[in-house]
Amino acid sequence: MGKLWTVLSQVHSLAGPVMMLLYPLYASVVAIESTTKIDDEQWLAYWILYSFLTLMEMVLQSILQWIPIWYDVKLIFVAWLVLPQFKGAAFLYERFVREQIKKYGLLRDKDQEHHHSKSSRNGKGKNKFVHFVSTKKGEHEAY
Repeated sequence: MGKLWTVLSQVHSLAGPVMMLLYPLYASVVAIESTTKIDDEQWLAYWILYSFLTLMEMVLQSILQWIPIWYDVKLIFVAWLVLPQFKGAAFLYERFVREQIKKYGLLRDKDQEHHHSKSSRNGKGKNKFVHFVSTKKGEHEAY
């Protein structure tokens, strides 16, 4: 029983890094190289949620250390976020995170972007950043 317990505890300790980091890193690279956008959204959503979870753990570390099953709960939650059968990260982002971002004005609506790009084409609006970054003729000729 002692050897079996040792093997199980080793598998348990490896499950977290594999499930939370190695597989998502691999899947993110595959998503970047694919032509579809759907998998990009899943993995960007995962990294956003994983970052938030990590920050929350840092803040609540003194409380979470007293919860003996926290690691197991976190592992199950991350498995739900990561596994392609569930696509939990994309679900949570669509259902909750996107609404909060829009609520606090951190994300432009697609209608606003469409209106902004349309007005830019008509010459009514000007992209101030491009204007700021663009150089005047002869400015860098001394280099």
